[in-house]
Amino acid sequence: MANHRDFVSRKIHSLLGVIPIGLFLLSHLTTNYFIVRGEEDFNKAAEFVGNVPYRLFLEVFVIFIPIILHGVYGVYIAFTGSANTGRYTYFRNWMYVLQRFTGVFLVVFITWHVWETRIAAAMGTEVNASMMQNIVDNGFMLTFYIVGILATTFHLANGLWTFCITWGITQSPASQRAMSYVAALVFIGLSFVGVRSILTFAGVL
Repeated sequence: MANHRDFVSRKIHSLLGVIPIGLFLLSHLTTNYFIVRGEEDFNKAAEFVGNVPYRLFLEVFVIFIPIILHGVYGVYIAFTGSANTGRYTYFRNWMYVLQRFTGVFLVVFITWHVWETRIAAAMGTEVNASMMQNIVDNGFMLTFYIVGILATTFHLANGLWTFCITWGITQSPASQRAMSYVAALVFIGLSFVGVRSILTFAGVL
């Protein structure tokens, strides 16, 4: 019974990481990428997101609760799991370790990011390009955000690989190998979008 509960919990944990958290990340990165076209375009995109109907409901039930559930169970797995030695390749075991490490780091990064943006907005700070420019106006915070972005995109991309196995989509070695290439492309593409956006906010690009 305990093994069955653990199996179901891991499937739900994996599902939450892709839907809705993964979809929200795509939306969030897309909104931020408008800064590449200029502050005015980003401010319009941020204003549009801020005026979405039922925004509070969506934030609580589609974003925050799934992230909290995924994060809490992910930390539990990180500190109770072990590498899949003998089951997967040396490379895959390293991906397993990095998945756990980035997951723990992201609990800190996302909490800080929410505090600096969403909580600040709730306290009256206007959500616009200046907000992010002020956040990354020094080398330490810019580096912290770049690492956070890369950790986020890696965690999602590698999580897609795990998701496909957990849900029985990729069962053969060939399909798992093909999914590795897909995950790599996802990581590269999303990392480019995220890092270019934050460097633009910082005035580096």
